[in-house]
Amino acid sequence: MAHKYSTLFKWINVIIDYAILNLALYACFALADRNLMWREVYDYRLTIILLNFCWFYSSSVLNVYKQILKRGAGPLMSANIASLCLFILMAAIIKLVVPDLYIPPTPFIYYFSLFPALILIWRFTFLLLRKQIRKYWPGFNNIVIVGAGPAGIDLYNYMVANPQLDYNVLGVFDDNRLNVPPHINYLGKVTECITYACVNGVCEIYCALKHHEYDRIEWLMHEADKYMVRFRLVPDIKGAMHHNFLVELFGSVPVLKTRQEPLENKANEVTKRAFDVVFSSLVLVFILSWLIPILAVLIKVDSNGPVFFKQLRSGKNNKSFYCLKFRSMTVNTDSDTKQASKDDCRVTRIGRFIRKTSIDELPQFINVLMGDMSVVGPRPHMLKHTNDYSQLIDNYMVRHFLTPGITGWAQVNGFRGETRETIAMLNRVKADLWYLENWSILLDLKIVCQTVLVLVANKENAY
Repeated sequence: MAHKYSTLFKWINVIIDYAILNLALYACFALADRNLMWREVYDYRLTIILLNFCWFYSSSVLNVYKQILKRGAGPLMSANIASLCLFILMAAIIKLVVPDLYIPPTPFIYYFSLFPALILIWRFTFLLLRKQIRKYWPGFNNIVIVGAGPAGIDLYNYMVANPQLDYNVLGVFDDNRLNVPPHINYLGKVTECITYACVNGVCEIYCALKHHEYDRIEWLMHEADKYMVRFRLVPDIKGAMHHNFLVELFGSVPVLKTRQEPLENKANEVTKRAFDVVFSSLVLVFILSWLIPILAVLIKVDSNGPVFFKQLRSGKNNKSFYCLKFRSMTVNTDSDTKQASKDDCRVTRIGRFIRKTSIDELPQFINVLMGDMSVVGPRPHMLKHTNDYSQLIDNYMVRHFLTPGITGWAQVNGFRGETRETIAMLNRVKADLWYLENWSILLDLKIVCQTVLVLVANKENAY
């Protein structure tokens, strides 16, 4: 029944969200000025309109209200957090673009703390209510699947594993009973499907027959229409090409994509860039502002050469850039071709310390601020390694769809440091591709926190 109530619950969330947005604003001004004198001195109507527009835009581009009953809790909360980040960023940008817009600091400090908190509390409450309400819905949408090929079995497993979709899969029809796994209810041959659907109140038939069985597909479609049972066709692309695909519609034309890339969405890209700018600015102001002079003296005293080490590395879209580090080695001619190894004679005394603690990587926050790198992403490799490993590892170059990072999913999962064997690089690439397909702002925050723990607890591959 989820699809019948989807629009209702969508608008319930919309109304409550905008009520929270505007009432929180009023409450924050009331808290800042108990006499409410601000209403007599300033016209806040433009501020209120712009904040409502900011939330409308951020919630729309990040699809906060899309499939609010069917989406999992994780993706739904991630969309809300990303939308709140974009909302705050837009409000800050508007203040810079419209300097005459009066925004009193105290109420808005309250507001940008209170509004996100209330939205997340409400959404979490809604998810709990959704879970309880589902128990009292009149019933499930009874469906059957025709065809026990890879697509049919995968569809069955997905629907069973995602009860929020509100589908009750009665079983699978196939002419060969041996094709149906033991844990799936076998309902009979394909020709028995329509009769079974009429007797058992089946709402929808999902046809996953092979594409060459078009005669039987046409027959099923015709019979389903005759008895008012909705018909859904499931193309068996996976069985034909041994690869997972995602479908994207251009008008009425379906286009298959080999992977989902959340950062293709411009709103996600803006959110990630905003996080990078804010985070790197904080590091530069509060850490590098005093650390650079101290390390500059120590590095200069320890050995001859520059304070910073610059090296060409592969960036986004395989465009090279100069990656910055504190120099930790003596000046040598092998730096662009040879990785650092354990007990490397090129490492200086101060270099051993800053490499062990990963302090040598901190200047890369300058790269982040310049846009060449991100706080989180695949580690940028030397140009020689990019050329070598692109010939040895399938999908190696796909990692360059992303902006390289100071830390990444591979690094917090133990795939950091020297890569002596191809399998070590293969594991790193697999982790980078997983990050490409599963990015969220929450994942970036998780990786940053895990990086701190890894640096404190495990320095095995840092040398």
